[in-house]
Amino acid sequence: MILVVMGVCGCGKSTVGEALAQALDWRFLDADEFHPPANVAKMASGMPLSDDDRWPWLDRIADELRAILARGEHAVLACSALRQAYRDRLARAGDVRFVHLAGDYATIAARLAGRKHRYMPATLLDSQFATLEPPADALVVDVALPVERQVERVLVAHGLARAGTS
Repeated sequence: MILVVMGVCGCGKSTVGEALAQALDWRFLDADEFHPPANVAKMASGMPLSDDDRWPWLDRIADELRAILARGEHAVLACSALRQAYRDRLARAGDVRFVHLAGDYATIAARLAGRKHRYMPATLLDSQFATLEPPADALVVDVALPVERQVERVLVAHGLARAGTS
């Protein structure tokens, strides 16, 4: 199984994804690491990516997810996956399930104001919310919850909670 922790920039994908992977003793992947240098440069300059920029990136990620599943392994992926077409592309890898970290604009903008990402400026938040197509088939988790509660919610919803956890 692959759990994709998705949502707009600043929602906590990496933080929750890493905590989830640690709780499950699964591999953690950050979709940002799959971007080619041209995508990174474009985002660093404050320009949102186009679909033409994203397709090869999503295909690289899906190939990695497919390989993980073929080895009988599991992983947690932190990936924006904002549009249904992007999620469909990732889901082609096999047993892929989505967790949408959802929050309102003000909450996430406040988080972004307090952090420095290596190439994702806070100015791209508007385009992220404009692009977001909330998934119909994902577990929705409120970003206002503490990270531990978010992880617990995912574990329970997907039947992955260890005995004594709930």
